[in-house]
Amino acid sequence: MSVLAPARGQQAIFRVNPVAKLAAALLLAGVLMLTVDWVSAAVALACESVLFFFAGLSLRAFFWRTLPVWIAAPTAGLTTLLYGQASGQEYWHLGLVHVTEGSTALAIATTLRILAIGLPSVVLFVTVDPTDLADGLAQIVRLPSRFVLGGLAGLRLVGLFIEDWRALELARRARGIGDGGAIRRLAGQGFALLVLSIRRGSKLATAMEARGFGAPVRRTWARPATFRGREFALVGIGLVVALLAVFVSVATGSWNFVLA
Repeated sequence: MSVLAPARGQQAIFRVNPVAKLAAALLLAGVLMLTVDWVSAAVALACESVLFFFAGLSLRAFFWRTLPVWIAAPTAGLTTLLYGQASGQEYWHLGLVHVTEGSTALAIATTLRILAIGLPSVVLFVTVDPTDLADGLAQIVRLPSRFVLGGLAGLRLVGLFIEDWRALELARRARGIGDGGAIRRLAGQGFALLVLSIRRGSKLATAMEARGFGAPVRRTWARPATFRGREFALVGIGLVVALLAVFVSVATGSWNFVLA
């Protein structure tokens, strides 16, 4: 099983078609990308925090899965605080660093926006099986089957890449060439993994062509992908959260359209 394939839970979110999860995530991200203000992001994040309890993830799993987002959000916010556009009252100044009223507000908005966009995206896709996603993209979105199956095959190889990396590390250490500098070791091992990946990808492409995956005919699918009530409900929830965030932001006068 691929490391990207989650265990199937009993919660309803596990049974929702991945296309609906993708649509809901893109809908939220699209709306929040239209404005740079902390109100809309805070409202969306508050609504999402309630919905996370129904995602079927334990607190530990939620934390480890979303850890990159928790690291990226404050990092981006700190960078914006120190080097963002200076406006309003100046609080602190040192060389190129300007901490002002405007940069502080922009830093808070940036941090909240990354959390509001990143957390639901990670939580939704943790519950996605790559095969289900490929079925949905091909049968519902009508993407070319050749593209979808190629992407699925690539996702399925991620677990093998991790195992190859560990095997290469052990093999190089056994030969006495893996104890040098960290940068040199990573560069050499990365190049070896790249060569191995290209060879494996070529063999996989040849095997798939031999089995007719690239044939220009109408494909049949082992598992039909459906888009029914629960899928529309998830997209509807995403739409309601997005509209609520916009409404509160506009009502409070905080809406700051990025293209204006």
